[in-house]
Amino acid sequence: MTVSRGRDFLALPGPTTVPHEVLQAMHRPAVDIYGEELTAVTDSCLDDLRRVFRTDQGRAYIYIANGHGAWEAALSNVLSRGDKVLVLESGRFAVGWGEMAEPLGIEVEVLAERPQRAVSPQALDERLRADKAGDIKAILVVQVDTASGVVNDIPALGKAIQASGHGALFMVDVIASLGSMPFEMDDWGVDVAVAGAQKGLMMTPGLSFIAAGGKALAAHADAGLRTRYWDWTVREGDLHYMKYCGTPPVHLLFGLRKSLDMLLEEGLENAFRRHALLAGATQAAVERWCDVGALDFSIVEPSERSPTVTTILLEEPHLGRLLDWCWKVCNVSLGIGLGPLSGHAFRIAHMGHVNAPMMLGTLGAIETGLTALDIPHGKGGVSAAVDYLGARLKA
Repeated sequence: MTVSRGRDFLALPGPTTVPHEVLQAMHRPAVDIYGEELTAVTDSCLDDLRRVFRTDQGRAYIYIANGHGAWEAALSNVLSRGDKVLVLESGRFAVGWGEMAEPLGIEVEVLAERPQRAVSPQALDERLRADKAGDIKAILVVQVDTASGVVNDIPALGKAIQASGHGALFMVDVIASLGSMPFEMDDWGVDVAVAGAQKGLMMTPGLSFIAAGGKALAAHADAGLRTRYWDWTVREGDLHYMKYCGTPPVHLLFGLRKSLDMLLEEGLENAFRRHALLAGATQAAVERWCDVGALDFSIVEPSERSPTVTTILLEEPHLGRLLDWCWKVCNVSLGIGLGPLSGHAFRIAHMGHVNAPMMLGTLGAIETGLTALDIPHGKGGVSAAVDYLGARLKA
């Protein structure tokens, strides 16, 4: 017996749910890639991406690629073979960025993570002060690690870099955070920011974005890893199609235009508040489930839990049984554990085009599965989520 009729629901941290309005914007004939209409779409998207990155000084670039492609684009535009980068480990994805650097001939040093915690600004400050020769050319970190569920304090890390007096570029992956929580590229001293379309920006996979500040653009002039496809200079030319190093992603651009319209119409501050509320409700439910039994938070410090994804530890055989049950019985697809957490955790996304009924429904399906499968857990998680929202949304 199942209750699985109706719409499938993705509770994955990417790709997230794509709004109907965005899908409809892409459902149209192709247009002249040299014409004024598409040129205007590109120009407006680049302008609004700068607004979302919160940079007045930086430039924005659009790539036909996923986030991994943008990682390589960022590295190749500012570094040379033999340069050294410092990876700030806090889960899977900053390390993954470093792994993209190694085949390019870049030396990678990892500042080891504090288990189940965010990156320590003090540890970063100490490492940079020890680098008397200035060997470290760039620092790689994620704002949100979608594997561990941690959120790193980017302004604090930026202040640590500034206090140390080190000249390394500050490069931040905001793939799982842009449009969903505050990010202030200029004010926080970020030199390069990397993002993707398929999470908080509510788009299909296939586009990624970079914002580059003045310090990064200066480093770009001497970067030895530049190749024609990723090269920012090539994309700064007057020819529209060269902003994509070839044929533009026509329909994805129409979708992106609509998703940016929706985000800016809601207002960034309102979107941030919505995500914070839904994250709080989700984590209130998980906290109740963790009171007794088999579940626990991946991130031990509540203030370091991400506003876009929550990672919950659960061991086999419970884990596989719960994931299968939620999908086959309730049409709810949960995120699996990644990297070291593969086979040890599941993830609940609360980012992008998501509202209270969607989150409460997801939490209800999980709690029903925990009950139906006799997995030990604290009762009343959904009630805790309702209480959390109700207390904060009083008229």
